[in-house]
Amino acid sequence: MKTAMILAAGRGERMRPLTDHTPKPLLAAGGRPLIVWHIERLRAAGFSHIVINHAHLGQRIEDALGNGAAFGVSIEYSRELSALETAGGIATALPLIEEDVFPVLNGDIYCEYDFVQLAAPLARLVQGHDRAHLVLVDNPPHHPKGDFVLEGGRAVNADTPLTPHPARLTFSGIGVYHRALFAHMPAGEKAPLAPLLRLAIDAGRVSGEHYAGRWVDVGTPARLATLDQELRQTHAA
Repeated sequence: MKTAMILAAGRGERMRPLTDHTPKPLLAAGGRPLIVWHIERLRAAGFSHIVINHAHLGQRIEDALGNGAAFGVSIEYSRELSALETAGGIATALPLIEEDVFPVLNGDIYCEYDFVQLAAPLARLVQGHDRAHLVLVDNPPHHPKGDFVLEGGRAVNADTPLTPHPARLTFSGIGVYHRALFAHMPAGEKAPLAPLLRLAIDAGRVSGEHYAGRWVDVGTPARLATLDQELRQTHAA
């Protein structure tokens, strides 16, 4: 049983008032909730077990998705009293994940990435050296400075001096992680992911790839409305 995790615990402050009564991953674009797009693409790539963490209005996520049978998968939930941020959420959910290596994606993005492409990094991380693999995208207008650069298939911190200096790219919110990355993080504690990644990158233990397809950080009502219109036009064509 291949497991993937979807992060769905964020409050979605920038999406208010839409998120006052609806968890951000349940907001619809193109006729279905953002998180359902993920579940369907993960299922198509062979991931049959989905772990979802939640906090804000989490019961609504459970009510909407249930045990996953309606989507052809099995869903388990990692319930947080308050959002634990990315690393804290993953560390707390680890007892629900049998595999040492697994993909994680943000529930509040829209992306047409083919998760079948994660087979190679999943296999590489199982071998034990690397601790993470990051899917990077072109910098969106609201994040022009990016997060990392790619050098020979390896992720490098953006301020590392390289000659010539590759273009900066933005972390898509899609990654593959080895559970050892979270070995020193207690369950239930709030913690961001970026510091762990930067330490692993400096140790040469993070690979990466550049995805140039459709990806949207659905961070504002305006972006959601634009995406909704684009998807409706695409699927009506």
